[in-house]
Amino acid sequence: MIVSVTVLGSGMGKSLHRNLFSIQPAYAQRITPGDVWQLVYQQLPDLPRENKYISKENGKVAETNTLVNRLIRYHVYTKGRAPIYRLDWKLTLADYLGANEIMYDTTYPGNDSLRENPIDGDKAAIARLTRSQRDALVQVLVNIFNPTSQNTLSPSPDTTATPSKSTTPQSPQRGGAELLR
Repeated sequence: MIVSVTVLGSGMGKSLHRNLFSIQPAYAQRITPGDVWQLVYQQLPDLPRENKYISKENGKVAETNTLVNRLIRYHVYTKGRAPIYRLDWKLTLADYLGANEIMYDTTYPGNDSLRENPIDGDKAAIARLTRSQRDALVQVLVNIFNPTSQNTLSPSPDTTATPSKSTTPQSPQRGGAELLR
């Protein structure tokens, strides 16, 4: 404490004080789930939109109510899963494929705002995707929601396992109390 007072009291203390206490916090760009679907379609333009459903409110086609929009809302709001983890997105896709949890018509996004519940069409659209298309969708979603992480589909070179050069069996090492002698 005395050292810091001495440093701040020296000739360069004013500039140090100004630099230390005038640092502005960095604000992270906030991503809302409602905006992500557009970014997904920019990166994966061949992904089905499934936006042909009629709005209950105005009787017109709800063009912004897309498959990815509903997928994100189901994932984040209905299931309460984190949007930054690949495994959570894979669980959501497994729901759509009928391999994980049951999806209920009454709680599915769009059920309350569209004339026809899109759940069956969305399940069929996800089922038509190839495995590589589903993997790409998961990766794009994770990258958008967590842009600072290094998400890659292949392991990095420093994490690959290297086999042992010796193939002869090793004798067991003595341990425990015998090492204390």
